[in-house]
Amino acid sequence: MSIRLPDGRGGLRTYEPRSEPLTVHTGAPLTSRTVFSAAHVVADPYADTTPDSPAAVDWDATLAFRRHLWSHGLGVAEAMDTAQRGMGLDWAGAAELIRRSAAEARSVGGRIACGVGTDQIAGGSLAEIRSAYEEQLAVVEESGAQAILMASRALAATAQGPEDYLEIYGHLLRQAAEPVVLHWLGPMFDPALEGYWGSSDLDAATEVFLEVIAAHPDKVDGIKVSLLDAQREIDLRRRLPHGVRCYTGDDFNYPELIAGDDQGFSHALLGIFDPLGPLAAEAVRVLDTGDVRGFRELLDPTVELSRHLFQAPTRFYKTGVVFLAWLAGHQSHFTMVGGLQSARSLPHFARAYELADGLGLFPDPKLAEERMRSLLAVYGVDQ
Repeated sequence: MSIRLPDGRGGLRTYEPRSEPLTVHTGAPLTSRTVFSAAHVVADPYADTTPDSPAAVDWDATLAFRRHLWSHGLGVAEAMDTAQRGMGLDWAGAAELIRRSAAEARSVGGRIACGVGTDQIAGGSLAEIRSAYEEQLAVVEESGAQAILMASRALAATAQGPEDYLEIYGHLLRQAAEPVVLHWLGPMFDPALEGYWGSSDLDAATEVFLEVIAAHPDKVDGIKVSLLDAQREIDLRRRLPHGVRCYTGDDFNYPELIAGDDQGFSHALLGIFDPLGPLAAEAVRVLDTGDVRGFRELLDPTVELSRHLFQAPTRFYKTGVVFLAWLAGHQSHFTMVGGLQSARSLPHFARAYELADGLGLFPDPKLAEERMRSLLAVYGVDQ
Protein backbone atom coordinates (compact mmCIF):
# COMPACT_ATOMS: atom_id res chain seq x y z
CA MET A 1 0.00 0.00 0.00
CA SER A 2 1.12 3.53 -0.69
CA ILE A 3 1.25 6.38 1.79
CA ARG A 4 0.75 10.08 1.08
CA LEU A 5 3.48 12.32 2.48
CA PRO A 6 3.80 16.12 2.60
CA ASP A 7 5.99 17.34 -0.23
CA GLY A 8 7.22 20.50 1.50
CA ARG A 9 5.35 22.75 -0.94
CA GLY A 10 1.91 22.53 0.60
CA GLY A 11 0.86 19.38 -1.23
CA LEU A 12 1.07 15.62 -0.86
CA ARG A 13 3.03 13.02 -2.78
CA THR A 14 2.67 9.26 -2.95
CA TYR A 15 5.35 6.96 -1.54
CA GLU A 16 5.51 3.17 -1.77
CA PRO A 17 7.06 1.85 1.47
CA ARG A 18 9.63 -0.90 1.39
CA SER A 19 8.28 -4.34 2.28
CA GLU A 20 11.45 -5.91 3.78
CA PRO A 21 14.23 -4.48 5.94
CA LEU A 22 17.90 -4.60 5.07
CA THR A 23 19.38 -7.81 6.44
CA VAL A 24 22.14 -7.14 8.97
CA HIS A 25 23.64 -9.45 11.54
CA THR A 26 25.36 -9.17 14.88
CA GLY A 27 28.86 -10.53 14.54
CA ALA A 28 32.48 -10.38 15.56
CA PRO A 29 33.87 -7.31 17.35
CA LEU A 30 34.98 -4.45 15.13
CA THR A 31 38.75 -4.48 14.67
CA SER A 32 39.96 -1.91 12.14
CA ARG A 33 38.19 1.09 13.63
CA THR A 34 36.97 2.13 17.08
CA VAL A 35 33.34 3.14 16.61
CA PHE A 36 31.10 4.90 19.10
CA SER A 37 27.44 5.74 18.62
CA ALA A 38 26.34 8.82 20.51
CA ALA A 39 23.04 7.61 21.92
CA HIS A 40 19.75 9.42 22.55
CA VAL A 41 17.65 9.26 25.70
CA VAL A 42 14.05 8.06 25.80
CA ALA A 43 11.64 10.39 27.60
CA ASP A 44 8.99 9.17 30.03
CA PRO A 45 5.78 10.07 28.14
CA TYR A 46 3.60 9.74 31.25
CA ALA A 47 5.53 12.28 33.32
CA ASP A 48 3.78 15.58 34.02
CA THR A 49 6.52 17.93 32.85
CA THR A 50 7.09 21.19 30.99
CA PRO A 51 9.89 22.04 28.54
CA ASP A 52 11.94 23.71 31.27
CA SER A 53 11.36 21.00 33.90
CA PRO A 54 14.09 18.51 34.80
CA ALA A 55 14.11 15.66 32.31
CA ALA A 56 11.87 12.68 32.99
CA VAL A 57 13.64 9.66 31.47
CA ASP A 58 12.30 6.19 30.71
CA TRP A 59 15.31 4.33 32.05
CA ASP A 60 14.27 0.87 30.88
CA ALA A 61 13.84 1.96 27.27
CA THR A 62 16.96 4.13 27.38
CA LEU A 63 19.16 1.28 28.59
CA ALA A 64 17.54 -1.20 26.22
CA PHE A 65 18.60 1.00 23.31
CA ARG A 66 22.18 0.94 24.56
CA ARG A 67 22.09 -2.85 24.73
CA HIS A 68 20.91 -2.80 21.12
CA LEU A 69 23.98 -0.79 20.10
CA TRP A 70 26.38 -2.95 22.11
CA SER A 71 24.89 -6.10 20.57
CA HIS A 72 26.14 -4.93 17.19
CA GLY A 73 29.66 -4.31 18.46
CA LEU A 74 29.42 -0.53 18.73
CA GLY A 75 30.65 1.49 21.66
CA VAL A 76 28.26 3.96 23.30
CA ALA A 77 29.19 7.61 23.70
CA GLU A 78 27.01 8.56 26.64
CA ALA A 79 25.60 11.84 27.91
CA MET A 80 26.73 13.69 24.81
CA ASP A 81 25.04 16.20 22.54
CA THR A 82 22.81 13.45 21.11
CA ALA A 83 21.46 12.77 24.61
CA GLN A 84 20.28 16.41 24.68
CA ARG A 85 22.92 17.74 27.03
CA GLY A 86 22.00 21.37 27.49
CA MET A 87 18.84 20.91 25.40
CA GLY A 88 16.53 19.18 27.87
CA LEU A 89 18.93 17.03 29.90
CA ASP A 90 20.56 18.85 32.82
CA TRP A 91 23.63 17.74 34.76
CA ALA A 92 21.62 15.90 37.41
CA GLY A 93 19.93 13.83 34.72
CA ALA A 94 23.20 13.34 32.84
CA ALA A 95 24.97 12.14 36.01
CA GLU A 96 22.27 9.53 36.59
CA LEU A 97 22.44 8.52 32.94
CA ILE A 98 26.22 8.07 33.20
CA ARG A 99 25.98 5.92 36.33
CA ARG A 100 23.18 3.74 34.97
CA SER A 101 24.71 3.28 31.53
CA ALA A 102 28.18 2.56 32.87
CA ALA A 103 26.74 -0.10 35.17
CA GLU A 104 24.82 -1.59 32.23
CA ALA A 105 28.00 -1.58 30.13
CA ARG A 106 29.83 -3.55 32.80
CA SER A 107 27.02 -6.09 32.97
CA VAL A 108 27.09 -6.84 29.24
CA GLY A 109 30.74 -6.14 28.43
CA GLY A 110 29.98 -3.06 26.35
CA ARG A 111 32.38 -0.21 25.67
CA ILE A 112 31.35 3.20 26.99
CA ALA A 113 32.74 6.72 27.08
CA CYS A 114 30.90 9.58 28.79
CA GLY A 115 30.72 13.32 28.36
CA VAL A 116 32.35 15.63 30.91
CA GLY A 117 31.27 19.26 30.79
CA THR A 118 30.31 22.20 32.95
CA ASP A 119 26.55 22.32 32.46
CA GLN A 120 25.81 22.38 36.20
CA ILE A 121 26.77 26.08 36.03
CA ALA A 122 25.60 28.75 33.59
CA GLY A 123 28.81 30.76 33.87
CA GLY A 124 31.42 31.83 36.35
CA SER A 125 35.11 32.40 36.89
CA LEU A 126 37.81 30.16 35.49
CA ALA A 127 38.17 28.60 38.93
CA GLU A 128 34.46 27.81 39.05
CA ILE A 129 34.58 26.36 35.53
CA ARG A 130 37.55 24.20 36.46
CA SER A 131 35.72 22.98 39.56
CA ALA A 132 32.62 22.12 37.50
CA TYR A 133 34.73 20.09 35.07
CA GLU A 134 36.42 18.33 37.99
CA GLU A 135 33.08 17.37 39.53
CA GLN A 136 31.88 15.79 36.30
CA LEU A 137 35.22 14.10 35.60
CA ALA A 138 35.04 12.47 39.01
CA VAL A 139 31.55 11.09 38.31
CA VAL A 140 32.67 9.57 35.00
CA GLU A 141 35.88 8.10 36.38
CA GLU A 142 34.09 6.65 39.41
CA SER A 143 31.63 4.96 37.04
CA GLY A 144 34.50 3.20 35.28
CA ALA A 145 33.79 4.84 31.92
CA GLN A 146 36.24 6.64 29.67
CA ALA A 147 35.96 10.43 29.84
CA ILE A 148 35.19 12.72 26.90
CA LEU A 149 36.07 16.33 27.72
CA MET A 150 33.27 18.26 26.05
CA ALA A 151 33.35 21.88 25.01
CA SER A 152 32.01 24.22 27.71
CA ARG A 153 29.56 27.03 27.09
CA ALA A 154 30.71 28.63 30.34
CA LEU A 155 34.35 28.54 29.25
CA ALA A 156 33.47 29.97 25.82
CA ALA A 157 31.73 32.88 27.55
CA THR A 158 34.44 33.50 30.18
CA ALA A 159 37.77 32.82 28.49
CA GLN A 160 39.69 35.92 27.48
CA GLY A 161 41.92 34.15 25.02
CA PRO A 162 43.83 30.96 24.15
CA GLU A 163 45.80 31.00 27.39
CA ASP A 164 42.64 30.36 29.42
CA TYR A 165 41.87 27.25 27.36
CA LEU A 166 45.45 26.05 27.74
CA GLU A 167 45.26 26.52 31.51
CA ILE A 168 41.88 24.79 32.00
CA TYR A 169 42.53 21.85 29.69
CA GLY A 170 46.11 21.43 30.91
CA HIS A 171 44.87 21.19 34.49
CA LEU A 172 42.19 18.64 33.60
CA LEU A 173 44.52 16.47 31.54
CA ARG A 174 47.13 16.40 34.29
CA GLN A 175 44.39 15.35 36.71
CA ALA A 176 42.70 12.70 34.54
CA ALA A 177 43.38 9.15 35.70
CA GLU A 178 43.24 7.71 32.17
CA PRO A 179 43.60 9.11 28.64
CA VAL A 180 40.53 11.09 27.56
CA VAL A 181 38.90 12.11 24.31
CA LEU A 182 38.93 15.85 23.59
CA HIS A 183 35.75 17.05 21.91
CA TRP A 184 35.70 20.05 19.58
CA LEU A 185 32.04 20.80 18.85
CA GLY A 186 31.46 23.49 16.27
CA PRO A 187 28.97 26.36 16.59
CA MET A 188 26.66 24.75 14.02
CA PHE A 189 25.88 22.22 16.77
CA ASP A 190 25.82 24.81 19.55
CA PRO A 191 25.97 28.55 18.73
CA ALA A 192 27.19 29.28 22.27
CA LEU A 193 30.52 27.64 21.35
CA GLU A 194 31.45 30.25 18.75
CA GLY A 195 35.12 31.21 19.14
CA TYR A 196 36.14 28.09 21.05
CA TRP A 197 39.86 27.67 21.71
CA GLY A 198 40.09 31.45 21.82
CA SER A 199 39.35 32.43 18.24
CA SER A 200 36.61 32.38 15.58
CA ASP A 201 39.42 31.88 13.06
CA LEU A 202 39.46 28.09 12.73
CA ASP A 203 43.12 28.04 11.70
CA ALA A 204 44.09 29.90 14.87
CA ALA A 205 41.78 27.74 16.98
CA THR A 206 43.34 24.60 15.51
CA GLU A 207 46.80 25.70 16.61
CA VAL A 208 45.60 26.11 20.21
CA PHE A 209 43.84 22.74 20.09
CA LEU A 210 47.02 21.06 18.85
CA GLU A 211 49.06 22.84 21.53
CA VAL A 212 46.85 21.34 24.23
CA ILE A 213 47.37 17.87 22.77
CA ALA A 214 51.10 18.26 22.21
CA ALA A 215 51.61 19.23 25.86
CA HIS A 216 49.83 16.09 27.14
CA PRO A 217 49.91 13.36 24.44
CA ASP A 218 49.97 10.60 27.06
CA LYS A 219 46.66 11.83 28.46
CA VAL A 220 44.82 12.17 25.13
CA ASP A 221 43.39 8.97 23.69
CA GLY A 222 41.95 10.91 20.81
CA ILE A 223 40.02 13.88 19.54
CA LYS A 224 36.44 14.10 18.31
CA VAL A 225 36.03 16.73 15.65
CA SER A 226 32.52 17.99 14.84
CA LEU A 227 33.08 20.84 12.39
CA LEU A 228 31.39 19.36 9.29
CA ASP A 229 34.53 20.12 7.26
CA ALA A 230 36.16 16.97 5.89
CA GLN A 231 39.37 18.56 4.66
CA ARG A 232 39.95 20.37 7.94
CA GLU A 233 39.57 17.09 9.80
CA ILE A 234 42.00 15.34 7.45
CA ASP A 235 44.55 18.12 7.85
CA LEU A 236 44.14 18.00 11.63
CA ARG A 237 44.46 14.24 12.00
CA ARG A 238 47.68 14.29 9.95
CA ARG A 239 49.20 16.60 12.58
CA LEU A 240 48.27 14.56 15.63
CA PRO A 241 51.04 13.07 17.76
CA HIS A 242 51.65 9.37 17.24
CA GLY A 243 49.10 7.30 19.13
CA VAL A 244 46.44 10.03 19.36
CA ARG A 245 43.36 9.00 17.42
CA CYS A 246 40.96 11.12 15.42
CA TYR A 247 37.30 10.23 15.97
CA THR A 248 35.22 11.78 13.24
CA GLY A 249 32.15 13.65 14.35
CA ASP A 250 31.41 14.79 10.80
CA ASP A 251 27.87 13.63 10.10
CA PHE A 252 28.13 14.93 6.52
CA ASN A 253 31.31 13.17 5.36
CA TYR A 254 31.84 10.15 7.62
CA PRO A 255 32.23 7.37 5.00
CA GLU A 256 35.26 8.94 3.33
CA LEU A 257 36.80 9.97 6.66
CA ILE A 258 36.44 6.51 8.21
CA ALA A 259 37.71 4.83 5.02
CA GLY A 260 40.72 7.12 5.09
CA ASP A 261 43.60 7.46 2.65
CA ASP A 262 47.22 6.39 2.35
CA GLN A 263 48.15 8.76 5.20
CA GLY A 264 45.61 7.61 7.77
CA PHE A 265 41.96 7.38 8.71
CA SER A 266 39.43 8.48 11.30
CA HIS A 267 37.73 6.34 13.89
CA ALA A 268 34.14 7.36 14.63
CA LEU A 269 32.02 8.96 17.33
CA LEU A 270 28.82 9.93 15.59
CA GLY A 271 25.25 10.89 16.37
CA ILE A 272 24.10 9.47 13.03
CA PHE A 273 25.27 6.04 14.19
CA ASP A 274 22.32 6.07 16.61
CA PRO A 275 19.78 5.34 13.83
CA LEU A 276 22.39 3.69 11.58
CA GLY A 277 23.87 1.45 14.30
CA PRO A 278 23.40 -2.04 12.80
CA LEU A 279 24.15 -0.90 9.25
CA ALA A 280 27.22 1.08 10.37
CA ALA A 281 28.57 -1.95 12.26
CA GLU A 282 27.99 -4.17 9.22
CA ALA A 283 29.90 -1.71 7.04
CA VAL A 284 32.86 -1.55 9.42
CA ARG A 285 33.03 -5.35 9.55
CA VAL A 286 33.37 -5.27 5.77
CA LEU A 287 36.13 -2.68 6.16
CA ASP A 288 37.81 -4.97 8.70
CA THR A 289 38.42 -7.41 5.82
CA GLY A 290 40.17 -4.69 3.81
CA ASP A 291 37.22 -4.21 1.46
CA VAL A 292 37.05 -0.42 1.26
CA ARG A 293 34.78 -0.50 -1.77
CA GLY A 294 32.27 -2.77 -0.03
CA PHE A 295 32.35 -0.50 3.02
CA ARG A 296 31.59 2.55 0.90
CA GLU A 297 28.83 0.74 -0.99
CA LEU A 298 27.06 0.10 2.31
CA LEU A 299 27.66 3.46 3.98
CA ASP A 300 27.67 6.02 1.17
CA PRO A 301 23.91 5.70 0.53
CA THR A 302 23.22 6.73 4.14
CA VAL A 303 24.75 10.17 3.75
CA GLU A 304 21.64 11.71 2.21
CA LEU A 305 19.63 10.74 5.30
CA SER A 306 22.34 12.04 7.63
CA ARG A 307 22.58 15.37 5.83
CA HIS A 308 18.82 15.66 6.02
CA LEU A 309 18.71 15.01 9.78
CA PHE A 310 21.65 17.35 10.43
CA GLN A 311 20.52 20.19 8.17
CA ALA A 312 20.49 23.67 9.67
CA PRO A 313 19.64 24.40 12.41
CA THR A 314 21.93 21.42 13.01
CA ARG A 315 21.41 21.37 16.78
CA PHE A 316 17.89 20.03 16.22
CA TYR A 317 19.13 16.80 14.63
CA LYS A 318 18.24 14.97 17.87
CA THR A 319 14.57 15.29 16.93
CA GLY A 320 15.08 13.24 13.78
CA VAL A 321 17.17 10.68 15.63
CA VAL A 322 14.43 10.06 18.20
CA PHE A 323 11.75 10.07 15.51
CA LEU A 324 13.53 7.26 13.67
CA ALA A 325 14.01 5.32 16.92
CA TRP A 326 10.23 5.44 17.40
CA LEU A 327 9.52 4.31 13.84
CA ALA A 328 12.07 1.49 14.24
CA GLY A 329 10.30 0.20 17.35
CA HIS A 330 13.01 1.04 19.87
CA GLN A 331 10.51 3.07 21.90
CA SER A 332 6.75 3.19 22.15
CA HIS A 333 6.22 6.92 21.58
CA PHE A 334 7.57 10.05 19.92
CA THR A 335 8.07 12.47 22.77
CA MET A 336 11.35 13.99 23.90
CA VAL A 337 12.73 15.59 27.01
CA GLY A 338 12.28 19.33 26.80
CA GLY A 339 9.44 18.91 24.30
CA LEU A 340 12.02 18.83 21.50
CA GLN A 341 9.78 16.68 19.28
CA SER A 342 8.36 20.00 18.07
CA ALA A 343 11.71 21.18 16.68
CA ARG A 344 11.24 19.84 13.14
CA SER A 345 8.41 20.15 10.63
CA LEU A 346 6.10 17.48 9.27
CA PRO A 347 7.73 17.65 5.79
CA HIS A 348 11.08 17.10 7.51
CA PHE A 349 9.73 13.99 9.27
CA ALA A 350 8.18 12.72 6.05
CA ARG A 351 11.46 12.95 4.17
CA ALA A 352 13.34 11.31 7.06
CA TYR A 353 10.86 8.43 7.00
CA GLU A 354 11.18 8.02 3.23
CA LEU A 355 14.99 8.04 3.28
CA ALA A 356 15.27 5.67 6.25
CA ASP A 357 12.70 3.29 4.80
CA GLY A 358 14.51 3.31 1.47
CA LEU A 359 17.68 2.23 3.25
CA GLY A 360 15.85 -0.62 4.96
CA LEU A 361 16.59 0.72 8.44
CA PHE A 362 13.26 -0.29 9.97
CA PRO A 363 13.28 -3.85 11.35
CA ASP A 364 9.50 -3.92 10.87
CA PRO A 365 8.58 -1.73 7.86
CA LYS A 366 4.88 -2.25 8.49
CA LEU A 367 5.16 -0.92 12.04
CA ALA A 368 7.11 2.09 10.78
CA GLU A 369 4.43 2.77 8.17
CA GLU A 370 1.64 2.51 10.74
CA ARG A 371 3.42 4.90 13.08
CA MET A 372 4.08 7.33 10.24
CA ARG A 373 0.40 7.24 9.36
CA SER A 374 -0.53 7.96 12.98
CA LEU A 375 1.72 11.00 13.02
CA LEU A 376 0.29 12.23 9.73
CA ALA A 377 -3.24 11.86 11.16
CA VAL A 378 -2.32 14.01 14.16
CA TYR A 379 -1.25 16.71 11.72
CA GLY A 380 -4.53 16.37 9.79
CA VAL A 381 -3.26 14.48 6.77
CA ASP A 382 -5.94 12.13 5.41
CA GLN A 383 -4.84 8.96 3.64
